[in-house]
Amino acid sequence: MDLDKAIGAFFDENGEINLPPFLTLAAMAELMYQSDIAEGGGDKVRMRFWDFSNSREGICIEYTREQINTRIKAVAGRLQQVASIGDRTAILANNSPEYLFSFLGSIYAGMVPVPLYDPTEPGHADHLNAVFADCEPQVVLTNAHSAAAVRRHFSSIPAAERPRILSVDSLPDSLAESYENPMMTEAGKRLSAMRQAAPIDLTAFLQYTSGSTRTPAGVVLTNRSILTNVLQIFTAANLRTPLRLVSWLPLHHDMGIILGAFVTMLGLDNEFMNPRDFVQQPSRWIRQLSRREGDHNVYTVVPNFALELAARFARPAEGEELDLSAIDAVIIGSEPVTEKALTTFREAFEPYGLPVKSLRPSYGLAEASLLVSTPQTENRPLISYFDREELARNRAILVDRGAPSAVAFVSNGQVVTPQQLVIVDPDTATELPDGQIGEIWTHGENTAVGYFDREEDTAQTFRNTLEHRLPESSRAEGAVEDNHWMATGDLGAIVDNELYITGRRKDLIVVAGRNHYPQDIEFTVQAATDHVRVDCVAAFAVPGEDVEKLVILAERDPAAEQSGDAAAIDAIRTAVANAHGLVPEVIRILAPDEIARSSSGKIARRVNQATFLRENAEEGN
Repeated sequence: MDLDKAIGAFFDENGEINLPPFLTLAAMAELMYQSDIAEGGGDKVRMRFWDFSNSREGICIEYTREQINTRIKAVAGRLQQVASIGDRTAILANNSPEYLFSFLGSIYAGMVPVPLYDPTEPGHADHLNAVFADCEPQVVLTNAHSAAAVRRHFSSIPAAERPRILSVDSLPDSLAESYENPMMTEAGKRLSAMRQAAPIDLTAFLQYTSGSTRTPAGVVLTNRSILTNVLQIFTAANLRTPLRLVSWLPLHHDMGIILGAFVTMLGLDNEFMNPRDFVQQPSRWIRQLSRREGDHNVYTVVPNFALELAARFARPAEGEELDLSAIDAVIIGSEPVTEKALTTFREAFEPYGLPVKSLRPSYGLAEASLLVSTPQTENRPLISYFDREELARNRAILVDRGAPSAVAFVSNGQVVTPQQLVIVDPDTATELPDGQIGEIWTHGENTAVGYFDREEDTAQTFRNTLEHRLPESSRAEGAVEDNHWMATGDLGAIVDNELYITGRRKDLIVVAGRNHYPQDIEFTVQAATDHVRVDCVAAFAVPGEDVEKLVILAERDPAAEQSGDAAAIDAIRTAVANAHGLVPEVIRILAPDEIARSSSGKIARRVNQATFLRENAEEGN
């Protein structure tokens, strides 16, 4: 199948996205599949899952294009027997082919999947309970690996109140024959008639936020928002086919599930594993990126910490062959991208053919379906240096790398179009000129419609009006005058047409009227001592008698001894005072994995802050 031609059908003669009004993900997937089958692509292996649970070398489980489609329709056929169009299906499983079959099978059946965790992983029970109470899924989809843990999770609930549990790997292929296009069912026909009378965009799936400090919120992603963003990604990242995606991203995360689902739907090569298998041995990921016979364009998407982990533990042994020259893009997102991570990864793997321009620090969030910005010029990856004193005044002023006040920020490129991105003063809803720091707002058809059953939160995030645009060179040009601007909650600035993310509005540390970015302080902490574990620092402010006080939590490196904690604390205090003019109120060295993280593995500053305040209050009582 000529995928470039197939994708090109969704653009008009001017290169603008032109989606049919009622196109669904399932319809697009089936269109691509039937085209592939007609051209003899049914027997080509398109999915490879590496299972390292019983083998250090891994066991590769393969599926052809036709087998994938059969498994998807088997899940969809069974769902149509036990649930109705529009019902919600929760996926509780490990990274596996069954996870993708569950997700796409739900979409094929006209139902709404809710990607969640592998219940065998500890620490998620409260979050799962909160999500289930919020969206009340009618069916739980799992596999043999996770089925027992799923049943244990629901064992305390009366049988009549439990959702139906289906282990999808036990479903026979023959169920695929019973699958029916949901829009051809009586319920589907009624829905179609309603959409003709009053066009509505059908929900594709619910992506729940980490929800660490409050009840998790389900982002409502529609067929149109996801399709739009995928086409935006193809254009902005200039994806080249044929391609092979290599991933270990958790499939319950928006980045993991959308990428995994789409390469599967489009019939592209998808090679993936469990996140734990990458963390235990990062060389597994690096080896899979190596050029193979027939490789043209290899792609991978990772968070920042993966770069440093790979540079530290995945360098080839002497004499070991590694060819990274087929990599077209290493898209880096999910958390702030650091100069140190980029530099160490480049130094480690450029000698093995890694194209430096393949490193693409990018910015996105579930509320925008996935991607907001990515480098679209040859000047990548771009690391720039800004004056710390000016940053405190909300101005991004470039300085030389070696300047005493220099703070490094990595560019996240340019906004993917058609989508508008503006920097805004959130207090006045006024667009700010380039070089000023404000909240990032976006506008486009890739935006989610809101949060599930949360009108107030939806209004606050998704229903904003840009009251004042710049009189000249407004970046809002092309956006209609409406209240559909999405406030990301992230702070940033545009300098020389490059987007820099400087922090989160709610994470900003303000001491004595001066702004301090927590990631800037965290970087200083990491650089101050080898005693601290890489990317395992949380800096946040707590109320004081007169001004806010700075608290720093840092995990001890696994190779370090507890006896070195005091010296590390002294080094951290000195470094932070010298670099930021701040004296931390509290510095604590914790054991590995004691700092709270979100479901996607990010340091959860607000959760750590809340825990710190609660523990201090209890001690005070």
